[in-house]
Amino acid sequence: MKRIAVYPGTFDPVTNGHLDLTERASRHFDEVVMAVLLNENKQPTFSTEERVAFMRDAVKAWPNVRVDSFGGLLVDYARKIGASVIVRGIRAVSDFEYELQMAMMNRRLIEEIETVFMVPSESYSYLSSKLVREVARFGGNISGLVPDSVEQALLKRFRSS
Repeated sequence: MKRIAVYPGTFDPVTNGHLDLTERASRHFDEVVMAVLLNENKQPTFSTEERVAFMRDAVKAWPNVRVDSFGGLLVDYARKIGASVIVRGIRAVSDFEYELQMAMMNRRLIEEIETVFMVPSESYSYLSSKLVREVARFGGNISGLVPDSVEQALLKRFRSS
């Protein structure tokens, strides 16, 4: 049976920390679906289409990783694509409390879908999309934190605002 994992997130923007977890997850599952969340409650810097395009470009080296977008309940999406695992990244204890609550609710909704927590490589343990956006907004150096295409798009976006 094919083991499919879904790695959901807003990915606004995708960071090298996300890609670190993606690459490592791709070694443990037959397929990893990077699922870009359509979230009306957030006002993302990049449109869903832009985030999906950045992600597709960033993961093209991994043949068992694909990119999609979804709205609604994650477990419903996971069931629809045949995923049995949800991959979530944990950087610090503060992430764990929220992620544990989400994992427990997801288990309550569909108990067959497991959540797997992964920690990033040490070099990305502090990295978040929000932090990258803030540094870019104020003209700081974000090279090495995001794919080159994302770096250029962030610089262009904040120069024009």
